Parts: sequence; structure tokens; C-alpha cells
Amino acid sequence: MWGGRFASAPDSIMEEINASIDFDRALFRQDIAASRAHAAMLAKTGVITQADAAAIDDGLTQVLREIEAGEFTFSRALEDIHMNVESRLAEIIGPAAGRLHTARSRNDQVAVDFRLWAREAADQLDAQLRDLQIALAERAQEFADAVMPGFTHLQPAQPVTFGHHLLAYVEMLGRDRARMQDARARMNECPLGAAALAGTPFPIDRHMTARALGFDRPTANSLDSVSDRDFALELMSAAAICATHLSRFAEEIVLWTGPFFGFAKLSDRFSTGSSIMPQKRNPDAAELVRGKTGRVIGDLNGLLIVMKGLPLAYSKDMQEDKEGVFDCVHTLSLCLAATLGMVRDMSVDRARMKAAAGAGYSTATDLADWLVRRLNMPFRQAHHVTGRIVALAETNGVGLEQLALEQMQTVEPAITIDVFSVLGPEKSVASRTSYGGAAPANVNAQAGTWLKRLKREDVKHPG
Repeated sequence: MWGGRFASAPDSIMEEINASIDFDRALFRQDIAASRAHAAMLAKTGVITQADAAAIDDGLTQVLREIEAGEFTFSRALEDIHMNVESRLAEIIGPAAGRLHTARSRNDQVAVDFRLWAREAADQLDAQLRDLQIALAERAQEFADAVMPGFTHLQPAQPVTFGHHLLAYVEMLGRDRARMQDARARMNECPLGAAALAGTPFPIDRHMTARALGFDRPTANSLDSVSDRDFALELMSAAAICATHLSRFAEEIVLWTGPFFGFAKLSDRFSTGSSIMPQKRNPDAAELVRGKTGRVIGDLNGLLIVMKGLPLAYSKDMQEDKEGVFDCVHTLSLCLAATLGMVRDMSVDRARMKAAAGAGYSTATDLADWLVRRLNMPFRQAHHVTGRIVALAETNGVGLEQLALEQMQTVEPAITIDVFSVLGPEKSVASRTSYGGAAPANVNAQAGTWLKRLKREDVKHPG
């Protein structure tokens, strides 16, 4: 492709390190779509003839059919998807194929292809996130009143409900979607026509190609157009944060399905056994989601490191951008699918969770709050009184709700029998009626609001 400048062919090692067709062939649809838009624009502006543009369009359509049918032979000697497509186009339509590359470079060509791919990836991940939110919100409604222990430091803290716990992840995924949508909006500018780095003297219409490819506008600076990979980094950043949320949920599934918690169970569809221990039921799907999060974060770090020292404009280092992004998106997509499957599959032991919710004197804060509300006691004093009552209950080997009123009154004589109205996990949860609190009525309402919003969305699904 540059035989006019070089007298000999590349060394085999140079060919090995330089070729990208093994992975950038994934961009064939985007590459052909961008080339068709570019050819139509060149004809409209008079840079090439309508006849050549028609021949190019017909030829590119044939190339697309051949690749989709598995009949296309990719050549590593042609380096990348762009030259593979152009070479086959020349075989089909002859010299007119050489006019396609007028007023563009492989620099802006790969930039537009990659943005088109990243845009579709963002749409796909957003749709999967929505499906997972719906599944979590539906199960939150199902378990809106299923009392479970809430934890801090992985120690029993205050009772909540399983539905309330699931809704926490609905909120996290909502922010993940917002980041994904935000990244998509920012990447929706078209770099095609920036050429190698300085633009072109041909009278092209970049707004026309931007519209044809569904972009909001063309990029405004030709140097930035070909050297920017912010769009990929943003997509991967959103993916890494999302994967971190999935990993936290996966870790909880691992804990819940173990015999020491026993809160939940995964069926055979999402569990595996042991080759030596017949009793084992391993939550491997959850463990793999947790593990694959490291891959997603590593992919992001890899591209950040590639880009950190590059001067403007394009450098061949940037060929290293695609494999990590492809892997990042594929891995997150798989993790989302696995998490959705586990959410739908998981069975929950209400009785086991309720029993655990009362452990560790988890209603101590309710007692302190009662002292503040009913006895007008300053909270710090109420905290101290409650601590002494907890110590008394612990000495007697009983829960707070089982401690006799007379024993409580040895610590604080003003306590009345009404105190038992707040002691006990279900009573505690029912009292948490503040906005965003764990009361079952709150959970039902919030889950319903999410489901109404999510099910009326018109989410883009890439074709």
C-alpha cells in the first residue's frame, strides 16, 4: 500500500507486530458503513462521479455479504480491516475502488469505525443493565417484607429487608446506565473527513457524512479527531465501575449461598460441584463475575497506560486500543447476563434471614431512638443507656426483646412497657419510614416506581 516509497517488503517480524486484522476484523460492518457514507458524500460534492460512487456502493454491499456469509478471505499481509475491504473492492469493481480513499486517511477511518462500534456497545450494555434492573426490582417487590440483617463491617447492624437490599443495586445500576449514556452522548461526533491529521483540501461535506452515520455533528478539530480515544476510555471507565458493582453483588451471593449464612440458594443451573467432594455446591457463576471484574479494570488500565505519553496526533501505539475495549465490553456483557440469570434463579430462605436479623442486638438503635422520642433523652445519653442494657441482655444470654422490663428499669427507671413496640426485627424495619428507608411500604413503592419507569423506556437495541 506504500510501495511507491519503500523498495522492499516488510520483514516477517514487522508484519507480525504490525498486523491488526486478527482483531479489527470485528469492525467490518462499521468500516463498510462509513465507506458507503464517504463515497456518497464524495459524489454529492463532485469529488468523484456518481457512476464511481454507485460502483463503490454496489461493491461494498457485496463485500459485506461475503464477510457475513463467511466467504471472505482475510489477509494478514494487508494489515487491517480497511485495506482488506478496499483490496477486495478493487477485485470486484476495478480502478474505481481507488477513488474511495480520496479525502480520508486510515487515521480518521479507524476513528470513525471505532466510535461506531463503541456507540453500539454502549447501547447494548445499557439495554442489559436495564434488564437487570427490572429483574432486581421485581424480586425486590417479591421480598419487600422479608426481614434480613443489614451489615456494617460485615457485622449485624440494623434489620432491613431483602427487597430493600436488592433495590440498593437497582440504584447503583441506574448510575451505571447514566454514565454509559453520558459516554455515548459525548462520543457521538464524527471524525470522518479529518483525514490524516490536518483535514483535506477537497470540498467535502463532513456534516453530510455525520448525519448519514447517525452522529450529532462532526468533530471540530482534525488533530483531536484522529488522536482522541477518550470515548473508549469513558466507555471502559463506565464498564469498570459497573463491573465493580456486579462484583460486590456477586460476593454477597457467595456469602448468602454458603451454609453459614444460608440466606439463598442457586439451582444447578448456576452452580457447580466438586470432583472430589460430593457434598459441594459451588456458586461459580458469582465467583467468576467477581473474578472477571479484574479483567475489566485491567483492560481500562491498559488503554490508560497506552495513551498517557502519546504526542498528537496519531501514533501506532493506538493500534493497541481495540483488543482491550473489545474484551472489556464482551466480559461485562457476559457478567451482566450471568448476574441476570442468578437474580432470576435465586431462591430465598425468609425464615433463616429473619432469625439472623435479630442476632447481634440489631435493634439496639431502635431502643436508643425510643429513649430519645419517648423520654426526651439526648441521643448521646440514650446511646450510653442502650449500651448498658445490651450488656445486661448479653450477660443474661437473651435478646433485647426477651429482656424483662424490670431488668431494663434497673438501668433506666423511666422505661415503660411501650419499649417492646420497637424491639424485634420486623418492628424495627416497619418503623424505618423515612424517604429511602427500609420499611416494606417504602420498598414496595420504590420498586414500583422503578418498574414503571424502566418498562416504559425505549431502550436502543443495536441491530
